[in-house]
Amino acid sequence: MSPLPTRMINRWQNRKEPGPGQGTLYWHILVGDHPEARDLAHTAQKRLAGFQGLHMTPTEWLHITTLVVGPTDDITPHQQHEMLAAASELIAALPPITVTLSRILYHPEAIAVAVHPIGPLGQIRKAVQNATLKATGREGSTEGPTQWTPHMTLAYSETEQPAEPLISTLGRDLPTKEFKVDAVSLVVQQGPERRWDWHPVGRAPLLGRQAGQPPRI
Repeated sequence: MSPLPTRMINRWQNRKEPGPGQGTLYWHILVGDHPEARDLAHTAQKRLAGFQGLHMTPTEWLHITTLVVGPTDDITPHQQHEMLAAASELIAALPPITVTLSRILYHPEAIAVAVHPIGPLGQIRKAVQNATLKATGREGSTEGPTQWTPHMTLAYSETEQPAEPLISTLGRDLPTKEFKVDAVSLVVQQGPERRWDWHPVGRAPLLGRQAGQPPRI
């Protein structure tokens, strides 16, 4: 999401979205239950409240998009549960990750905050990619043409307008927030993105469990 954009655009103007009864399957790290993530989002969204043409991410669904799996029409419920089981097995070996949020990222379609550390988060992404490939024969994809950058989107752009006033108002950094990520979720998004009609299929916990180690009771 660099360099800084000069103009914001309508994210959904030419974007193909699911129709009625259709959905898209995602791997998301859901962070809306973390007070630190909520506080940062509220601070940013309050600063941006005076601008028109911004669609704010609902607090409940604050997230880090990890992998776009694909249309639910192409992936059966059985495959979804196979994917979740495979991911749970792989991710159980990874320990929970303490993440930090501070640096604001600007894109013509959205305003987000970067999430670090990239390396351990990339391990989660690799695990869900492998699980997705095993269950469906597809690797999934990244939203947009650029390399995957862990981020939490604060607002999406719904109109064309100069970017500079938004950047000047929000700035390049917010007070650092830190919290622990301990799972990645498989989520069905029903219908268009802006409806936020999300249905979690299940979670794959990060347990830091060594191979052969029995589950915690």
